[in-house]
Amino acid sequence: MAAAFLAGGGAIRTARAESPPPGGRKRLLRIAHLSDIHVQPELHAAEGMAACLRHAREHHRPDLVVNTGDAIFDSIGTEEARVRKLWELSKKIWKDECSVPVEHAIGNHDIWGINKKKSKTTGTEPLYGKKWIMSLHGWERPYRSFDRAGWHFIALDTVSHEETSYRGHIDDEQFEWLGQDLDKVDPKTPVLVFGHIPILSAAAFFKRPSEKDGDWNVPAAVMSIDARRLKSLFFKHPNVRLCLSGHLHLVDRVDYLGVSYLCGGAVSGNWWKGDNQEFPPGYGIIDLYTDGTFENKYVSYGWKAQAS
Repeated sequence: MAAAFLAGGGAIRTARAESPPPGGRKRLLRIAHLSDIHVQPELHAAEGMAACLRHAREHHRPDLVVNTGDAIFDSIGTEEARVRKLWELSKKIWKDECSVPVEHAIGNHDIWGINKKKSKTTGTEPLYGKKWIMSLHGWERPYRSFDRAGWHFIALDTVSHEETSYRGHIDDEQFEWLGQDLDKVDPKTPVLVFGHIPILSAAAFFKRPSEKDGDWNVPAAVMSIDARRLKSLFFKHPNVRLCLSGHLHLVDRVDYLGVSYLCGGAVSGNWWKGDNQEFPPGYGIIDLYTDGTFENKYVSYGWKAQAS
């Protein structure tokens, strides 16, 4: 697995070591990090999703699954009847194949009707936009926080959408909530943040041919436009340890100012058509420890593209 390491902060604050400190440490929680499942009736995607969940259960026995979005394919430009079938398919596979708690974040493909022409939406439908996925999970708002096994978890809504497009963005209301939430956390409690579009990513440079004009150019649809203010907020809270994301279907790790940003690849690989660039379909296994450290690896579950 390729990984990228970017250091920042010098002696002020450096990346936290993942090796056990003197005296050892105890694992508190094992997470299976799934992202970009893009389940659909075509391309044997449902079989692939089920195979991934079985592989995680049988080989790694996670205590918790974190899904960083794009559960279905597709809700952006799809009519209501098919979107309903997609969510029913997703729900059935989760129920049949996963017996541990699952925490979800919203992906851009989980938002209904951004492309109003193709989806035949007006924007006034009761389930338009993020309301559909929020209703499925019983959320009052698309972001939240919770505690588990001595760690504090924050699920961010990192996708801002407009009439026909989306970008990685956290609005001011959510950003204010995030700061208040972090202020309430005991400084000794490690924090894990997760969302769909990466806050900071090296793989973002390879998502599209962004160097074609002679300069690197990373669009806000690929990496959050809020990266600067988010890294500054996290710097004020040294207990923020991990930020998990998906979206890129690529795997990387960026260590910056003491926070590890992990982009977790894709269960669907190249949208159920094989490997995406150098990365096979897979998922992450992340172990969280008592001292706030972690271990992470990307796991291929052996799925091969199937004929439609």
